[in-house]
This record gives sequence, C-alpha cells and structure tokens, in this order.
Amino acid sequence: MISPAQVVEGLWLLPGSLELSSFEDRLSSAWLQGYAGDLAAIRTTTAFHRTIEQAAKQVGADLVLIDVGPNLGAINRAALLAADAALTPMAADLFSLKGLLNLGPTLRTWRMDWQKLVKPKIPAAISAPRATMAPLGYVIMQPEMRLDRPVRAFQRRLGRIPWVYGSTVLGHEAWPDNDRSYETATLRNYRSLMPLAHDARKPMFDLRTADGALGSTQKYVQTCYQEFESLAEQVLARANSL
Repeated sequence: MISPAQVVEGLWLLPGSLELSSFEDRLSSAWLQGYAGDLAAIRTTTAFHRTIEQAAKQVGADLVLIDVGPNLGAINRAALLAADAALTPMAADLFSLKGLLNLGPTLRTWRMDWQKLVKPKIPAAISAPRATMAPLGYVIMQPEMRLDRPVRAFQRRLGRIPWVYGSTVLGHEAWPDNDRSYETATLRNYRSLMPLAHDARKPMFDLRTADGALGSTQKYVQTCYQEFESLAEQVLARANSL
C-alpha cells in the first residue's frame, strides 16, 4: 500500500507517477471485460478507488481531491470513477469549448455504464465506487492578454461557456445562455509567479520575500492567496450541497 506524504498539518499528498502510463492499455481492456462481470478486470478498474479509500482512512481525510490531466483516457476514467463530483478547469478558448463537447457525454456514458452494467455484478467483498461524478461546476482560467489576443475574443468565448456546459455536461439542451450558476470562480493568469513557485517548491500563494517575491510581486502573491482561498470556499460549499 502506498502511504500518503504529509505536506503540512492537515494536508497529505498521494503522488502520481509517469510510470502509470504503462497501465493505460491494461485499464482499457479491463473496462470492456468488466461488462461481462470479470472480477479480475473489475479489481483492475477499481484499483484507484481502493488506493484512495485506503489512504483516506489512513490519515482520516475529510475531503479528497483527485487531480487528473486534460484527457479522457483509461487512467483518467479509472480515477474519475472514484469521484463523487467533478470540477472542470478551463479557459475561454476554442479548445476548452471543444473539450466540453467531449467531456459531458463521456462522463454521462461512463456513469451510466458503470452504475447499470458493471456495479450490479460486483460482489460485496470488492469495494467499488459509486461513480457519481456529479458536475460541480467549472473554473475559468483567464488568458494572458496581449495586443494580438483582443479582449473581445475572450469575451465572446466566455459568453458561450454557460450554454456549452449546461447542454453538454449537465445535459440540458435548453440551458439559458446567461445562466452562470455553475461558474465556480475565475482565476487570473499568474504566469509570473509560476517560475518562483517551481524554484521554491511551494504554492504560488505561499511565496515569500526570500523566494524572490519582492515589491509588487508580493502584492500579487497576496491577491493569489485571496483568490485561491475564495475558490476553496466555493468548492467546499458546492461539495457540501450535493
């Protein structure tokens, strides 16, 4: 069993590994075999769920955050099955909007297939996830504005997000264009803080003067802290309302 590493008091990290990519094909095959009730395949598909469950019990976690990459591969599917809810980070650009068109139907298909076709065949002795993956909302990452990337283009894409999210992720074809109730937060671009955070091996909002955050940069760090604190509060409130 992999033990979580304590980062600070009350916060633990269960790190991933690039070597997990070698399990992509195995997880892909196991998903299809699970439809037939193959117990070995089901144990493979639910491996992430059990790892997360055991780690959470080990440290007494109240909340588990699962960070996955921007793709719909077999590894992310196995990880997302363990999630009660899904929060979508995105930018107001064409690629994110196209991504939502794939994300929504895919999550609904995974949820339906697991709950109706696979889960009923799993014996009680095997701990299996519910795979609710309830839409928690989306977080918009602001782009770095330049003269060759007009604000008008950003606003045009931004205005399309509510309907695309509502129709594809929530499954409501008549979702109003101006209903932003699932917009959890908008985070500005903190690209200037990222190199400092990488060198200091700490979050952007925890940078200090000794880390190179001098003058106006330190004020930027404070703004970063406030925005991420607000985001955390919003996510927690939405999760508690499920």
